[in-house]
Amino acid sequence: MPVELISANHAAALSATLAARANRVGRGFCSGVYPITPATDCMEYLCGQSIEKSTVVRVESEHSAMGVCIGASATGARTFTTTSSNGLAYMAENCVTAASLRLPVILMVANRTMGPPWNIWADHGDSLMLRDLGWIQLYCADNQEVFDTVLTAFRLGEDARVMMPVMVCMDGFTLSHTIAQINVPEQMDVDSFLPPTEIPHKMGETPHALGQMEVARQVASHRQQHHVAMGGALQVYSEIQDSFMECFGRRPADAVVSYRTEDADLILISMGTIGATAELVVDELREAGERVGSIRIRMLRPLPAHEISDLLTGAGHVAIIDRDISLGFGGILWGEIRGLAGRDAVVQNYIAGIGGGDVRPQHLKKIIAGLRKQNIAAEPIIMEDLQ
Repeated sequence: MPVELISANHAAALSATLAARANRVGRGFCSGVYPITPATDCMEYLCGQSIEKSTVVRVESEHSAMGVCIGASATGARTFTTTSSNGLAYMAENCVTAASLRLPVILMVANRTMGPPWNIWADHGDSLMLRDLGWIQLYCADNQEVFDTVLTAFRLGEDARVMMPVMVCMDGFTLSHTIAQINVPEQMDVDSFLPPTEIPHKMGETPHALGQMEVARQVASHRQQHHVAMGGALQVYSEIQDSFMECFGRRPADAVVSYRTEDADLILISMGTIGATAELVVDELREAGERVGSIRIRMLRPLPAHEISDLLTGAGHVAIIDRDISLGFGGILWGEIRGLAGRDAVVQNYIAGIGGGDVRPQHLKKIIAGLRKQNIAAEPIIMEDLQ
């Protein structure tokens, strides 16, 4: 399997390119693209690729970029686009449409702080803003994971049991512009992994409408169907991991990545690249005799609540580290999973790395040392002194 030295932006675009070529025996590929830092390199790379039976449409806004994907997906094409931050906010209306129409659009989000004031660095607030729209959400920790996750996202979103859009998220600049070695499969192997796109309700054969008016009963029925399919995506993802392993000789990361949690009395929980740093800290503190573990949430939607709860059994202290903030409440990840720990556990929320601040090993050690002294959880702690 060839090895390439590329950024995570290029890894996402290369993965999308291989997936696009794999649908040449189907209805082809289409992407609507509009630039925004730090996702621009991804779409520029995609625009430079030669893909059979494809169209990449350069549009005037992020709203239109998702609109192109909606139209293409509605006629049965494989679709992909990318954006970030305020571009995602501008795209939001059409993100609702893609989800409600159950169209398997793949969207790579280079996570970036929402503005103004303007900041181009990593923050999960942009993608988390849309967590309840009906998109599967996956968060990555390194370049190889970005490549593998985009490829699996096509298989997952297009599965007849799922049939919904998938958001693949990576920390802006921390990953998007970082160069690393990744293993890239041959096209014939991707062809065997990704069957041609088949969208059961696509336009163009039997006359019908998409997005028509509905009464309350119909809305409730469709939300129920979407909710059930979202929950079932966890099992489908597990099956796709097996297929990926069979085709490419490696297994994509689990929906929840646990690290040395079996006997841990204190567990760090995070998403994205903070999770990779947490594992380094766990190893160092284990050498010093501390029973520390780490959980990295890869899939936020659907939330693997039962698995997270099982992993937290026995942990007396839990630090939930959010690279985001829901103003007036606290961390979004904390809000999602704080009730999954044991009844007597001290579950403390830390807001760290928002606006692109580095979260380094010494910062996590400071969190651990402070949390061990607590017998009761305090209000969410915003860590401002990380630089």
